[in-house]
Amino acid sequence: MREQLRQIIHDVDFCVIGGGMAGICAAISAARSGSKVVLMHDRPVLGGNSSSECRVHICGADRHNRIKNMRETGILEELQLENLSRNPNRVYSIWDLVLFEKVKAESNITLLLNCSCFNAEIEDNLIISVSGWQTTTQTLHKVKAKIFADCSGDGILAPLTGALFRMGREAKSEFNESHAPDFADNRTMGMSCLFMAREYDSPQKFQPPSYAYRFDSCDDLPYGRKGHQWIEMGYWWIELGGEYHSIYDTEKLRDELIKIVLGVWDHIKNRCPDRKKAENWALEWLQFLPAKRESRRFIGEHILTQNDIESEGKFPDIVAYGGWPMDDHHPAGFYSVKLKVPSTIFHPTPSPYGIPYRCLFSKNIKNLMFAGRNASCTHIAMSSTRVMGTACSMGQAAGTAAAIAIKKGILPSGVLDHIDLLQQTLLYDDAYIPWVKQKLPEITLNANLIASIGNPEPVRDGINRPVGDDSHCWKCKVGDWIAYSFSHETYINKLTLIVDSGLDKLIAMSHHQKDDQLTHLPDTMPKKFKIEIKQNGRWKILCNVDNNNQRLFRCQVNQNVEGIRFVLEETYGAKESCLYSFYCE
Repeated sequence: MREQLRQIIHDVDFCVIGGGMAGICAAISAARSGSKVVLMHDRPVLGGNSSSECRVHICGADRHNRIKNMRETGILEELQLENLSRNPNRVYSIWDLVLFEKVKAESNITLLLNCSCFNAEIEDNLIISVSGWQTTTQTLHKVKAKIFADCSGDGILAPLTGALFRMGREAKSEFNESHAPDFADNRTMGMSCLFMAREYDSPQKFQPPSYAYRFDSCDDLPYGRKGHQWIEMGYWWIELGGEYHSIYDTEKLRDELIKIVLGVWDHIKNRCPDRKKAENWALEWLQFLPAKRESRRFIGEHILTQNDIESEGKFPDIVAYGGWPMDDHHPAGFYSVKLKVPSTIFHPTPSPYGIPYRCLFSKNIKNLMFAGRNASCTHIAMSSTRVMGTACSMGQAAGTAAAIAIKKGILPSGVLDHIDLLQQTLLYDDAYIPWVKQKLPEITLNANLIASIGNPEPVRDGINRPVGDDSHCWKCKVGDWIAYSFSHETYINKLTLIVDSGLDKLIAMSHHQKDDQLTHLPDTMPKKFKIEIKQNGRWKILCNVDNNNQRLFRCQVNQNVEGIRFVLEETYGAKESCLYSFYCE
């Protein structure tokens, strides 16, 4: 008897292709806004370049904490704080687990791992469905949805749907970009394969395989003798692909990268003048899934350019932000050393700069959205927006916008007419949008606000982090309290707090550099606090919170009160903490 191919049909509101950091944030944000979501990912673990398969650290507008108080909050902050509390040894498989658990915890998300999208049905420039093949279950999954988001990095829905896209570098004259080449071409930034090494108590020999490349001199490697001093984690400059097709040639390029990786390690162990420093070190892990920087970029209603970034991107429809330099890697990658040109050029950018909503939906496929490195940007602009912190900012915006469109029965482009709603929803969920203030409920703005110490007013100014020299917070110590009082009994539905999560600290997990990141929750974060309500002239406890590990805290009140207050009882070690937002609705 011949067995029939197993097929499952999913009928949902929103389908996200790609479970990297942008896709995770898009799926979670839409699900939490009430949309039924399928997240289809072609790998066994979530996280894309940040996962245990690639182990790239998450960079963003704070430039690995070189710019204080600028890191991305919202869903990314939630994920990274959870990782800090559970993964002090910086184990990438635990990071995989944190991401997996966060997605699985959302009842509105159906997660399809090991499932590769290969087909799409299109009618009148609308995507009707996509199909994916799940290798582990030998099952064909067909997903029907109202809106689709491509967060796959390589933009698989472009060739499957006919969505407009670009690949390669624009000519300097097209968008008047001074950093672009004089003539357009198909060249891109490449992909990298990394390694991890471990130090032992005794010397460790390394015999390279016969196929490994040989590099006798430090001058054979990018950045010379100084370029390979940090040996715990491999080097981004072991990079190829810009002079090939960065999708179709991936397998061939991976093979070449492995030969280079082993050759570089052979140089470090056996040929480098500083090889004595590596005597007790041995390889612990090799990357076999190359971490990509660039391939397809969708064309949206707006294409973000170098000039947009340099002018700070103060668009009326700003929904996300970046700040990483325009980090434009040479197409020759590793072999740029032979050309005697830098492997990358860091062109300056302001931090922050805004990214408009119009960069997140397709110009010609009416229900297609996107976020991450395949968003609507020129090559030069994308050399900044491609980093994962910025991708998360775009992903959360795209997922939130999709949920709004679904609730209102409109297409993604129609959300432009509701941009204030989109912006305010993102701020409500603790995403940051530069130059946009959160509009707090009248019940909060009209209440009397008092505190045991200091000026409490910044907690309702609508700016939930330090900006410039203004801390936008109420500073407090253990035992201090802040309270709203009402002129008469008032029904409160919900209370929101945004507490101190150390935005001036480095929390992004990394093995690429020295141990300068936190491996525990920030000491300024409130660990223990209580919420009290006042009824019949007396204060009583509404909830006690212990072992708090998040910046955003909400609790239901659902009763009439005369007042409500926050009392700090313990931090994770600091003498002082900050409260950035405290409001009722």
